[in-house]
Amino acid sequence: MNARSVLGGLAALAAGAIAYGVVIERNLFGVRVETCDVLPAGTEPITVLHISDLHLAPWQTRKIEWVRGLASTRPDLVIVTGDSLGHADALPALRRALAPLAGIPGVYVHGSNDYYAPHIPNPATYLWRPSELSEDREELDVAGLEALYADLGWVGLNNAAHTLTVNGSRILFAGTDDPHIGRDRLDLLTGAIEAECETETAIDTVIGVTHAPYRRVLNALTTLGADTIFAGHTHGGQLCLPGIGALTTNSDLPRALARGLSVWNHEGRSSFLNVSAGLGTSIYAPMRFACPPEAVLVSLRPGEIGYS
Repeated sequence: MNARSVLGGLAALAAGAIAYGVVIERNLFGVRVETCDVLPAGTEPITVLHISDLHLAPWQTRKIEWVRGLASTRPDLVIVTGDSLGHADALPALRRALAPLAGIPGVYVHGSNDYYAPHIPNPATYLWRPSELSEDREELDVAGLEALYADLGWVGLNNAAHTLTVNGSRILFAGTDDPHIGRDRLDLLTGAIEAECETETAIDTVIGVTHAPYRRVLNALTTLGADTIFAGHTHGGQLCLPGIGALTTNSDLPRALARGLSVWNHEGRSSFLNVSAGLGTSIYAPMRFACPPEAVLVSLRPGEIGYS
């Protein structure tokens, strides 16, 4: 076999992989199921539906209908970890996608793509450093997005704390705005949490919520008492290699934690960390490989918390 034949075979293999990633895998939506024993003994379990990185565009009808079908999982709580928008005209499509989840308790934080329209990425820097926010990005209708969430009955956690009672358990939520573009204000969280804890009613569990799982944020949420942390942003690596996994997390999170449930340790405390691979991609990079899109169902259950 000569060099020309080898190169031709490699080119055909690469073309086939790209076609698979663009046409097939990015539409292979699935639900990952996890369990975290973080509730007090004798309490009712709580099913959390974790949605992240929809990057929704108006024409993505298959994704819209699949997300609508998530209501059949009968979640007790919805957590959205940002980048729901993927196009300047996506709000009506997002409203349709999320409408069946209206009335279910929910919380959310924003990602950079909820503030700014997508842009063409630079593939030369994909593996070497986190993406940067260009100065000429089109601003999106954030107020409209927040109004949509409010209509669903969901609470914003962008550098804020909030308490909800779900299935009889009192949950304290602590969230940050998107760390990837420096909008996190960790200095505000301690006061926000203290304000939520002024009553004498006991907190049954603490949940941290952020878009991009940068170490500084995970460390802070763990220190502030989070039993479980929900994050997105990584797309699970988006382009992975079998046997190797994610090539990047687009953050300082270790590549081995790009997707899935793990335990984050910091200064003697530990938190469960659930990083979603997300349900979408940028419209300018519409491909996944060895990393299919996902929503996550996390069952919070009573039990001994033996990981801390």
